Amino acid sequence: MAVFKKGKDWWIDFYHQGNRIRRKVGPSKRVAEMALADVQVKKAKKEFLGVCEPKKILFRDFGKEYLEYSKANKAKSSYERDVTTVKKHLVTLWGDVQLSRITTKMIEDYKLMRIGCVVASTVTRELYTLKNMFKKAVEWGYLKENSAAPVKKLKSGTPYVRYLSREEMNFLLESCGKADNPLLYPFVLTALNSGMRLGEITALEWKDIDFKRRILRVDNKEDHHTKNYQVRTIPMNDLLLGALRRIPRRLDSPYVFQRKSGEKFNKMRTGFENAIKRAGLTHLRFHDLRHTFASHLVMGGVDIRTVQELLGHKDIRMTMRYSHLSPDHMRSAVAILDIATVQLCASAGGDS
Repeated sequence: MAVFKKGKDWWIDFYHQGNRIRRKVGPSKRVAEMALADVQVKKAKKEFLGVCEPKKILFRDFGKEYLEYSKANKAKSSYERDVTTVKKHLVTLWGDVQLSRITTKMIEDYKLMRIGCVVASTVTRELYTLKNMFKKAVEWGYLKENSAAPVKKLKSGTPYVRYLSREEMNFLLESCGKADNPLLYPFVLTALNSGMRLGEITALEWKDIDFKRRILRVDNKEDHHTKNYQVRTIPMNDLLLGALRRIPRRLDSPYVFQRKSGEKFNKMRTGFENAIKRAGLTHLRFHDLRHTFASHLVMGGVDIRTVQELLGHKDIRMTMRYSHLSPDHMRSAVAILDIATVQLCASAGGDS
């Protein structure tokens, strides 16, 4: 940063967002120095400097750019949700509107409209996408301020997480063993004993399994990446180790769970849903097997940080969501107080 004189006027010279800015102030060197000091303060506070006009762009065009960013930086499932939110809802509503003309009030109106159409969790996810879009718009020079920032997310309690009891797990695995597809049983068993996401299991290759060291490596692949691109290793227990050893390998396919063609399974929806029905289970999704893994670890006394590492969570708050305790387990914990109270009373009676 500097001040310099050009002709009869003083100028200020500084860099902003990688661009060199030169601005004429006037004939006074003292005023130029004050203007430069003001720029320094605003840069420190990350305020808009008034020297770089936002670029004009229609919301639909900005939406395309944001989805390119989303595809390159987010997990496939998150990107697909962004596509639905942006293309189906936001572009339909604001496609031909200049991005800079979308106000906080317009976003609040969108929130109210969606509350009347879908559940709160869906509205929350859409608001998250919106807020991130406008945050990126500021970073990319399309906006001078984030008009989505003041919009508050919906208040909600701790979400209910479905997980299986040990008896239900046995029913499900027994049902999977009766399926036409012999891979369904080890596929579901892997989810229950590793906590891996559906996409991580379908992308599992034989090179990711170290039978000698008894670990699975959850890694990024050319056609698949983990959530947040985080690589992790998961120890295998005896049950999982034995099930994976029994899967026949194919020389023409690197995948552990493969189709007859050798390609990996995208999902085993039909087989899994049929197994659920045979087991007499209700309100169960494949992702609930991941909930089951985390919940039973916590109820078994595993510390929350270890569970976080096994699940591959970047934020400990996500692990807390999975690590709820069942009412029966909490009742058992509180029952310890009965034992302690009885012992205390017995001790007091003996003293008297």
